[in-house]
Amino acid sequence: MKSVIKHRAILRYFLASLTFILLLTSQLSAQTGDPEKGKGLFNANCAACHKLDKKLIGPPLEGISEKRDREWLHAWIKDNNALRASGDADAIAIFDEYSGMAMQAFPQLSDQDIDDILAYTDNKPQATPASGGGVATAASLGIDSLEVVKGKNIFNANCAACHKLDAKLVGPALANIADKRSSEWLHAWIKDNAALRASGDADAIAIFEEYNGSPMTAFPQLSDEDINAIIAYTSHADILEPKAAVAGAEDSNIAKLPASTAWITYLVLFVFALIALWVYFMSNNEFLKLVTTIALLITVAYFGYAGLMGIGVDQGYKPLQPIAFSHKIHAGDNKIDCEYCHSSAKHSKTSGIPSVNVCMNCHKGIAEYNGPVTSDKDKAFYDGEIQKIYDAIGWDSEKLAYIEGYEQKPIQWVRIHNLPDFAYFNHSQHVTAGGIKCQTCHGPVETMEEVEQFSPLTMGWCIECHTTTEVKVENNAYYAKIHEELSKKYGVEKVTVAQMGGKECGKCHY
Repeated sequence: MKSVIKHRAILRYFLASLTFILLLTSQLSAQTGDPEKGKGLFNANCAACHKLDKKLIGPPLEGISEKRDREWLHAWIKDNNALRASGDADAIAIFDEYSGMAMQAFPQLSDQDIDDILAYTDNKPQATPASGGGVATAASLGIDSLEVVKGKNIFNANCAACHKLDAKLVGPALANIADKRSSEWLHAWIKDNAALRASGDADAIAIFEEYNGSPMTAFPQLSDEDINAIIAYTSHADILEPKAAVAGAEDSNIAKLPASTAWITYLVLFVFALIALWVYFMSNNEFLKLVTTIALLITVAYFGYAGLMGIGVDQGYKPLQPIAFSHKIHAGDNKIDCEYCHSSAKHSKTSGIPSVNVCMNCHKGIAEYNGPVTSDKDKAFYDGEIQKIYDAIGWDSEKLAYIEGYEQKPIQWVRIHNLPDFAYFNHSQHVTAGGIKCQTCHGPVETMEEVEQFSPLTMGWCIECHTTTEVKVENNAYYAKIHEELSKKYGVEKVTVAQMGGKECGKCHY
């Protein structure tokens, strides 16, 4: 009888402990966003147009989740154009309020990323105190920020190939050009510089001769309003630049949340182990000891097997690279196709590592970074990374020419994805014949600052893909014929890769 009572007491203690842990876990999981991560995402994606406590180009975002439904905010941030097209009244009202200027869509942001951003805006961090009695805003200076934004877009589309704001490129630097030339002259020069030169204008002729008789492209299609917007951008581009956060200025106002709740699992196991040891050494019930021993052996076997099966599985591997190449900036923000840099993926077994010459196709004219920055990675950081490319190949960014006789130094990239030698994989078979997107295996690389191994790359993972992926037969007579025969054999409309032999051992091991 005493044994039974003791047994019940131990069971009640165990259930109470487990209930406490589950409640703790549920409370932590209820915190859906990490404001510290949200701060970095906000600075990288939102700070160019938004502040927390005041209007910039867009509205202030402090406490925005108290004004809009969270589901609505997810839809708005990912694709505000689609939300507006659906007839959503709030989306249409915001579009009309800001003179028909659509916000940039962010489909690359995951739901967790957006929750992190909202967590940051909900924490209401205090703004960095201004020195000298406050900070002048665009409105207080009489600057039309919407016109500056419009000018930036027109500048990037028409001028950026040959001009920078603060440095010479193909043509001269254009920052504050309105202080050097009259508005009427700039309009005439931009619309038709050849005609202005033919009229005998001394300044136009001098510029033509300074640049060795190389005429600038004429832009007669630009309206006077377009040119005024460009001039406004060259004069006031600084109002669009997000300022790097002062280190520690907001940290004290951010509620610290655990980066991961994985430790809860270990806590549960630890408590279970303590209870099991207590039962084993304190109880006189032999049956309870036997059950506890079996439970411990099963637990050890389970985690031991999982550990052994994880050997060689490098999912999440993210090594430091010699250059901080950001796929988010290149593939995400600038929409550079993966196959532009990894061109051999379409034609050969390997995807290939792009040579420095491929980098220089763009970076001959891009010596400086002008995108969003964070407190960790400011403009100077990114400019230094671009300089590493120049140091590798021997490019003089001042003279815009390769250094004669320079001994080039190949960039020692660290390999991330690596299959065993006994497994055969052909990129061209998947990319060209199969029409598989890079993200299927490599994950959303367009959102990754540092690329990591997204998939486990195990045999089971490959077989699962072959079992569920249907063969694309459009515009492929060979596959169409095979598909017709196999679809009759299996009695299906769509044949999977596995049904075409994708599960045969010899396909990957020979």
